[in-house]
Amino acid sequence: MSTTITSYAVKAFGTKASDADLEQLTIQRRNPTPKDVEIEILFCGVCHSDLHTARNDWGGTKYPAVPGHEIVGRVKSVGSAVSKHQVGDLVGVGCIVDSCHTCASCQQDLEQYCLNGFVGTYNGKDAHLGGQTYGGYAETVVVDESYVLRVPKHLDLAAVSPLLCAGITTWSPLRHWNVKEGSKVAVIGLGGLGHMAIKLAKGLGASVTLFSRSENKIQDAKDLGADEVIISTNAEEMKGASGKFDLIIDTVPYAHDVNPYIATLTINGTLVLVGYLGPLDPMLHTVPMIMGRRSVAGSVIGGIAETQEMLDFCGEHNIVSEIELINMQDINGSYERMLKSDVKYRFVIDMASLKN
Repeated sequence: MSTTITSYAVKAFGTKASDADLEQLTIQRRNPTPKDVEIEILFCGVCHSDLHTARNDWGGTKYPAVPGHEIVGRVKSVGSAVSKHQVGDLVGVGCIVDSCHTCASCQQDLEQYCLNGFVGTYNGKDAHLGGQTYGGYAETVVVDESYVLRVPKHLDLAAVSPLLCAGITTWSPLRHWNVKEGSKVAVIGLGGLGHMAIKLAKGLGASVTLFSRSENKIQDAKDLGADEVIISTNAEEMKGASGKFDLIIDTVPYAHDVNPYIATLTINGTLVLVGYLGPLDPMLHTVPMIMGRRSVAGSVIGGIAETQEMLDFCGEHNIVSEIELINMQDINGSYERMLKSDVKYRFVIDMASLKN
């Protein structure tokens, strides 16, 4: 912990305990160092990770906790050594605000896999002020310029916010597995992640299919750009999809049976888990994997360079998230609605409401 860095107070929304509502708090932000960018937060997306952290569902939450890692704002001030951003620029901050810079992963622009552990935008270790980092449910944020992203000016800024997590979480596997014109991609689950996977895969030129248990999702998926919808509980439809997909993006956030989907992969195809953390139940059945050289893999967010690539791509193709704009004071009710999947498809907080 440094004793030379000073701080200032800002309004924020956070929780003091796992069973407590979020409420207005006062937190400290560091005064910008020479390499820092101070950002006035305009919008902040609401991610399932915010809720899980606030309620300590994964363990290890430090309180008070201030969530928020889908941040879009305007540069308020810059440090003396900042070269990438200027006062007035529209910028974004995603899930990462620091990493070691030196490990093999960081050297490949894969900060999300930093071998020494990246610093999360919230609930990470604050190397400057000590304690934990605080996220985007706040008036401002101060971030090293290396982790600040350029935001396309012509896009709906509120709808850009979820790109910083939901967008990059689905973009990264699409890029890693080389999705392109003519690729056949399937998406499991139509929520915050799933709707972005459809939009981005379609933007890359792929043929896109949604797997869903609900016929109510058919029209929604097609409105988002899906070419086809397969009802995963329909045995005939699943059989008809055998050996079809190069890549499947599985966005389901809870334990579920992935085995029926493996048979729908082509030879050398891959199913990528991006929504669920934990043991699979039931276990993987290896026969269709071995007999088709099929893979089950995992992926998490993306590095800074890849996130910037995604934002630039979205700017070129006019891709943003489908959102419902809320006031900061509505966050507790929005968490309950999110648990019921009662949002199409991402809540975004208008941070001007925090000034009320």
